[in-house]
Amino acid sequence: MTTDAAPLSARITRAPVAFEPGRGDDALSVLPGLGGPVRDLVHGMAGSSPYLNGLARREAAWLETVLASRPEDTLSALLDGVRALPREGQADGFRQGKRRLALLTALCDLGGVWTLEQVTGALTDYADATLDAGLSALVEAEAARGKLPGLTAETCAGAGGMVVLAMGKMGAHELNYSSDIDVICLFDQDRFERADFGEARAGFIRITRRLMGLMSDLTGEGYVFRTDLRLRPDPSVTPVCIPMEAAERYYESIGRGWERAAHIKARPAAGDLAAGAAYLDRLAPFVWRKHLDFVAVRESEEMRTRIRTHKGLTGPLRLEGHDMKLGAGGIREIEFFTQTYQMISGGRDPSLRERGTVPALAALARAGWVQRETAASLTRLYRHHRRVEHAVQMVQDAQTHALPRDPEGLRRIGCLLGEGDPARFRAGLEAALRETAALTEPFFRPPETEPVPAPTRLDAEAEAITERWRSYPALRSERALSSFRRLRPEILSRLDRAADPHDALLQFDGFLSGLPAGAQLFALFEANPQLVDLIVDICATAPALARYLARNAGVLDAVIGGPFFAPWPGSAALKDELAALLARQKDYEKQLDAARRWQKEWHFRIGVHHLRGLIGAEDAAAQYADLAEAVLGALTPCVTADLATRHGPPPGRGAVVVGMGSLGARRLSARSDLDLIVIYDAEGAAQSDGPRPLAPAQYFARWTKALVTALSAQLPEGVLYEVDMRLRPSGRQGPVAVSLGAFTSYQREEAWTWEHLALTRARGLGGDTGLLADVAGVRRDVLARAKDRARLVADTADMRARLAEAKPGTGLWDAKAGPGRMTEIELLGQLAALLTGRDVTDPAAQLACLPDSGLAPPEAADRLIRHHARLTALLQTARLLTEKPLVPEDLGQGGCAMLLRETAEPELSVLSAHLAETSAEAARIVEQALKSDP
Repeated sequence: MTTDAAPLSARITRAPVAFEPGRGDDALSVLPGLGGPVRDLVHGMAGSSPYLNGLARREAAWLETVLASRPEDTLSALLDGVRALPREGQADGFRQGKRRLALLTALCDLGGVWTLEQVTGALTDYADATLDAGLSALVEAEAARGKLPGLTAETCAGAGGMVVLAMGKMGAHELNYSSDIDVICLFDQDRFERADFGEARAGFIRITRRLMGLMSDLTGEGYVFRTDLRLRPDPSVTPVCIPMEAAERYYESIGRGWERAAHIKARPAAGDLAAGAAYLDRLAPFVWRKHLDFVAVRESEEMRTRIRTHKGLTGPLRLEGHDMKLGAGGIREIEFFTQTYQMISGGRDPSLRERGTVPALAALARAGWVQRETAASLTRLYRHHRRVEHAVQMVQDAQTHALPRDPEGLRRIGCLLGEGDPARFRAGLEAALRETAALTEPFFRPPETEPVPAPTRLDAEAEAITERWRSYPALRSERALSSFRRLRPEILSRLDRAADPHDALLQFDGFLSGLPAGAQLFALFEANPQLVDLIVDICATAPALARYLARNAGVLDAVIGGPFFAPWPGSAALKDELAALLARQKDYEKQLDAARRWQKEWHFRIGVHHLRGLIGAEDAAAQYADLAEAVLGALTPCVTADLATRHGPPPGRGAVVVGMGSLGARRLSARSDLDLIVIYDAEGAAQSDGPRPLAPAQYFARWTKALVTALSAQLPEGVLYEVDMRLRPSGRQGPVAVSLGAFTSYQREEAWTWEHLALTRARGLGGDTGLLADVAGVRRDVLARAKDRARLVADTADMRARLAEAKPGTGLWDAKAGPGRMTEIELLGQLAALLTGRDVTDPAAQLACLPDSGLAPPEAADRLIRHHARLTALLQTARLLTEKPLVPEDLGQGGCAMLLRETAEPELSVLSAHLAETSAEAARIVEQALKSDP
C-alpha cells in the first residue's frame, strides 16, 4: 500500500495505452532506466500525445528526478522557484516552470497519482504564483520609476493596492490542463490622493498590459497561460484595470445575471489580497440575493440556449466533434446546475457559497437542495468529464473542449485514458454524457405537464377583477408578466375550488395588488407549484395573513428554503440560530434588518401551521412567545455591543430583560406587543468604562431605549415588535431601567396590588444568569410573603370594575374584554397565584390555584380553565384571520371553518350560544370569587 510519503514512481495505479507505440519507444530511448509501472506510464503517455512526448524528451533529466520524488515536493519546488525569480528572469523562468508543471500534472493525472482536484489545484496554484510574482515585480518597477504616486520600490508591498481577481475555473481552483485564465484587474483608489488618481490609474493600466504579456506572449520557451480580461465590467469601453469603486457602481446599477454567476467563483489571486477580499465582501449583496432567487433558473436556461445556438451545439448527441464543455451532457451543464442552485439559495445560506463545483454539490446535498444520490452522480460525472477534457487537451496542448472529429482521434483519447477498446470507450463516454443530461435537463426544462384549464366562464365582476391585474406594480415588467401568464390558469382553477370562490378571488386580488414587484415571486411559484395552493388557502381563509404576505412576500422563502414543516425547535435553538445569523452581519443596521427578516419568516410559519391545523391555539400562543424570547435573547447582545462602542461595556453585571403579561405567561398572539421591564446591577460602579463614560442610571436608560428602538423602529424590513414598558416600577413616571436594589425595595415596600398581580406573570428572558437568579429570588420572596387577603381581594375587585369601565368589550365575539372574558378570568388567576404564593405564570396553572386560595371550588376552577381555553382559541384565530374586531359573517367560509375547527363546534350558531352561556357563567364565578371573604 502506497502513501503520500512515497515517490511518484511508487504511487502509479494506472497507465495509458500507447496509441502510437513507436512514439512511446522514442520517449523511452532518452529514459533508458525506466521499468515496471513507470515505464508503462511514460510509454503510454508519450505514445498517445505528441505534445507530452516532446516534453518528456526535452525534460528527460528533470523527469528522472521527478519520478524519484514526491510529486507534492516537486510542485512546491516549482512554486518556490517562480516566486524567487528576478524580474529579468521571469519570462523564461515562468515558461520553463509551466512546461515542467504540464509534465508533472500529466504524469499524476494519467497515472492515478493525484485526484482531479489535486491536478486542477496544482495548475491553479502555479497560475496564482506566477501572476503574483509578476505583478509584484512590475509594480515595484513602476514605483521605482516614479509612476505610481506616493509609492516607491520599498513601500509598494501588496502591489500598491492592485489586485488580480481569478474568475471562472481559476477562481474555483479548477484550471484544466490547457486553460486560459479569466481575470479582472482592479486597484484600490483610496490608496491615492484625488489629484494623483489619473496618474495612478495610467500606471496600473500599463502594469496590467505588461502582466498579461508576461503570461500569454508566445516565445521560444512557449507561454505561461493565455489570459482573458473580458469578464470585467463593460469591457468594450473600460480600461484593462479599473478602480474598485467604479466596478462596484457598475454591478450595483446594471450588473447582469451572468455576471452574478461569474462572481460565485471570484477569488483574489494576486496582489493586494486583503483589498480584493474586502471588495468581494462589498459585492456580496449583488451576487447573493437575500431572498430565494428562482429567476436565476430561467436566466441560466436562457444563457444555455444562447450558448448552444451560437456555438451550433443543438441536435442529437454525436461523439465525433462533441464539445465536452458546452455540449449536451457536458461540463457546463453540471456547472450551471450547481451555480444556479447556489444563486437561488446562497443568499440565505452562506454554507452554499463554495467556489468549487464538487464542494458546492456536497454543500447543496447537505442543505437538502439536491438529493445526495444526484450530487454523488454529478460529482462522479464531473470528474469523468474533466479527465476526458484533460486528455483532449494533452494531445497537442490545445485550448479545446471538442472531441476529435474522426474515430481514430477518439481512439487516441481512449488510449490516453487507459482504454484500448474503442467500442467500450465510446459506449462509456456516451453513457456518461446521456446520464448528465438526464440529471440536469429537467431542472432547466421541467417535463411538460398537461396545462390546467382555467374556469371556462367568469362572471362580470370576476372578469373586471382579473382585467385590472395588468395594471398592478407586480405585473409591470415583461418577465413578471410572462411568468404570470403561465401561472394564471392554475391560480384561477384553484381559486375556483375554494369554499367561496368569489371571496377567495377578492382576497387574492388584494394580495396581488399589494405586491411591490412580481418577477421573483412568480418564478418561485413556477418552480414550486405547491406554493400556489398555500397562497390560495391563505387568501380563502385568512385575509389578514394574505395582506401581511403581500407586504412580506420574502417569507415564502422559508417554505422552500428551510425546515418549514419540521417540529418546533424551541426558544433556545431559535435564539442560537438567530445569534449565528446576526454574527455574520457586517454592521448594526444590517443586524437589525436581518433580525426582522428572520423573525417574519418564523412568525409566518407559526401562522401557516395554525391556519392548516398543524398546531392548535395553545401551541401557537407558546410558539409566538418562544419567537419573541429568541429575538430578545439574540438581539440584546447586539444592542450592548453597539452601545459599548460609544460608552463602553455595561458596568457591573449589566441588565436583564423580564417579560411581563402575555409574554411572561408564554401566551402571545399573532399581533401581540411585548410587555417588558429592564433591571440592572452596576455592582457599585460609578460609571461605564468607554470613550464617553456614563453613570449607571444614564447608561442603562440609554441601553433600554436602544433596545426598544431595535425592536420597534420602522426600518426597511419593517418592525419587530411594539414594546410596552408601563409595568415597570412607578409606571410611566419611573425610569425606563431600574436597579436591582430599587426594584427589590419597591416591590417589598411600595408596589400596588396590581403590580404584585402583574409580578405573578414575570419571567426572566435574558441577561446575566446570576442577576436573573437574583430577580427571580426577589419575585419568589414577594409572592411568598404574608398578605392582607381582604385588601388584595378588594383591590382586585376594584381593578375589575375599572377595567370593565375602560374596556367594556365589543360584544359576544370579543375574547379579551368584557364580562367572563380573558382579562378578568386571568386577573382572578393572578390573584389566586398571589394568595397561594405559587411560582406559576401560565394562566391555566394560575387558575388551578383557585381552590387552594379559597376563591372558588375545584369544579368552578375547571369550568374557568375550559372556558379560558376556548377563549384562547377564539383570540388566536381572530388575531390570525383579521386585523379588525372579529365578526364571523365577515370571515368568509374558510375563516369560519377554521374558527369552528379551533373551538370544536359544529356551526356558528352553536358556538355563539355556548360562548354566551359559558361567558355568563364565568362572569358569575369571578363575581362570586371577588365577593368571598372566608
